[in-house]
Amino acid sequence: MDVLSDAIGVMRTGRPHSTEIRKHAPWGVRTEPFSGAGFHVVLAGTCWLIPQEGTAIALSVGDVVCLPHGCGHALADSPSTPLTGAPSASLREMAPSADDGERATTILLCGAYTLDQTRPHPLFEELPEIIHLPARLGHRTPLHTAVNLLGEEIANPAHGTEAVVSALLDIMLLYILRAWLDEQTDDGPATGWAATLRDPAITAALRHIHQEPAGPWTVEALGAKAGLSRAAFSRRFTSLVGKPPLGYLTWWRMTLAAQLLRDTDKPVQTVGQRTGYTSEFAFAKAFKREYGVAPGRYRKQSRR
Repeated sequence: MDVLSDAIGVMRTGRPHSTEIRKHAPWGVRTEPFSGAGFHVVLAGTCWLIPQEGTAIALSVGDVVCLPHGCGHALADSPSTPLTGAPSASLREMAPSADDGERATTILLCGAYTLDQTRPHPLFEELPEIIHLPARLGHRTPLHTAVNLLGEEIANPAHGTEAVVSALLDIMLLYILRAWLDEQTDDGPATGWAATLRDPAITAALRHIHQEPAGPWTVEALGAKAGLSRAAFSRRFTSLVGKPPLGYLTWWRMTLAAQLLRDTDKPVQTVGQRTGYTSEFAFAKAFKREYGVAPGRYRKQSRR
């Protein structure tokens, strides 16, 4: 796995959802904040995305907008159109009241992902509330190919559609994040995780941490994988990632351990061994220090 894939993978808590929305002016639909991320793609016509705070964003055919933190917002044919929708409505609840059939002048493809936002990967923490990717001829061809495939699958379901849609939604999120990271260099040198993922030395160290979380890593060993001296590696890693090397290693181990406890029935001792702890006691102590509860209790609480 690579860092971007892992960043999404450890936050996933359920299957993604999608729907096609067809509307005829005047229309306006409000959605409330939710625990996850979502996106909208304009397939036909135009509309406006109206955030809870800030300026409304005009959207046209081919535009993609992503809400990585699940912030509340509205969609409408005009910023002045009255909004409808229950206060609790979320992206996944829009479809039943959002179809005007053949009279539609605006067609949207919408998707939602359930994510654990209580412990986001540092890469996600850098993302803005709204990512707007305007359609530009010849740009983001893989993203728009995925959009076309997803729209076709939703419009014409067949055997295996559920699996195909789920896979395409995962691809969509990765392509959206890739596009945003790439755009961070358009106006000058990259910073933050956009710069991190462009740094071959730091990316090499991160890849080893993610692939071998149980490894007996030291700053020297990770620096060697990066091809840097201990001091130079530590400075560059901390500057780009925002955590010192061993601090990120511990964070990743605990995050991975929490995912294993939530999503699998592996014994606590096995989870500890897979995340670098030779004894169950040492793992339980480290986990409780990070999460405030013992691993077994965390597993029970997360499943409730």
